[in-house]
Amino acid sequence: MYYKTTLFSLLFATTLFCQQLYEFPRQTATRWVSFENTSGEKGKGGQANKGAKGHAMEDLPAGSSKVLLDTKGSGIIHRMWITISDRSPHMLRSLVFQIFWDDAEIPAVNAPFGDFFGVGLGRRVPFENVFFSDPEGRSFNCCIPMPFKKAARIVIKNQSDKDLDMLFYDINFTLSTESNPNALYFYCYWNRVPATKPGVDYEILPNITGKGRFLGTNIGVIGNPVYEKSWWGEGEVKIYLDGDTDFPTLVGTGTEDYIGSAWGQGEFYHRFQGCLIADTDLDRWAFYRYHVPDPVYFYNNCRVTIQQIGGNYKDKVIELEKKGVPMIPISIHQAPRFTGLLEKQPVPELTDPSLHDGWVNFYRSDDISAAAYFYLDKPSVELPPLPPLDIRTGNLLQDKLDE
Repeated sequence: MYYKTTLFSLLFATTLFCQQLYEFPRQTATRWVSFENTSGEKGKGGQANKGAKGHAMEDLPAGSSKVLLDTKGSGIIHRMWITISDRSPHMLRSLVFQIFWDDAEIPAVNAPFGDFFGVGLGRRVPFENVFFSDPEGRSFNCCIPMPFKKAARIVIKNQSDKDLDMLFYDINFTLSTESNPNALYFYCYWNRVPATKPGVDYEILPNITGKGRFLGTNIGVIGNPVYEKSWWGEGEVKIYLDGDTDFPTLVGTGTEDYIGSAWGQGEFYHRFQGCLIADTDLDRWAFYRYHVPDPVYFYNNCRVTIQQIGGNYKDKVIELEKKGVPMIPISIHQAPRFTGLLEKQPVPELTDPSLHDGWVNFYRSDDISAAAYFYLDKPSVELPPLPPLDIRTGNLLQDKLDE
């Protein structure tokens, strides 16, 4: 029965995809915008230099902004491609990418340029997944469908102290006289906490109200060197849905587990999950999980967090505690024995002779940043502001692709 059901699902999905390819939509016009046709008007593209590639790029001086798309009506953005001459980590975090829906004053997308396009830590890695791609480490592609009902506007801001001398882009979308009343608006929220507090979960997505779908996240972690190469990725992702308070409805079993790996976290990239940076020498990781085959819907509100929990063997953890390293031991595991330290009152010290040896998990403090992608049933919502430039760009490394 399982085989038949799975086969039916695959056939149904394939048929639906093919229908989308060959069926002709009603009252739909295809438009592209770039510097060769910033308005996307019919018959107005490629006019500069008598059509001989006269306006393929522009500069973006320090402190300036540029509108990449400003269109009215109902439609869907299908694809975005951008490349820039300076792809250093500092520039990728200094550029701010914003998208406004239906003439809203508050951007639905408000994130550092590089992190929005799928890789954390301001670094470039050739990759491809279901939403983003960077074929050779030099371009930024996004194919998340983004419907709008009245208007769409995309802005890029250069908040660095350096001029960006070459910016190329191409945004592809369709306009229609009919809008889907059930279509949701796309959002991206980004934040960074340079030093999390042990025992306080990092918020990938703060609580938002409305009806929507959590699409997933890409996360960057810079490990705190005080833990001396202790494993950092024991923390669970938790998704609080529709009135959840102290405990979530959805919870994972560990960081690498959340992105489909296990027993550590190396480099890989798949359609819906991957780890693009796994730098054990410098304790830096960038990874993602996109909930396409496993949708996460909410009707009233949603909040997403990840614990910052690490681990090492008991003797090493005791050694770190004696050095004053910030940590809260939470459990000891030596199969088949497991001891939840926080369930004991009072919570025992690791030096307690009644405790067995083994692997100790502990809350720790690290540098975490994340882009959260989601859909919502309204064109704008209040979210915490984008962190200032010094928070976004602090403690970054030169990308090897741009040395």
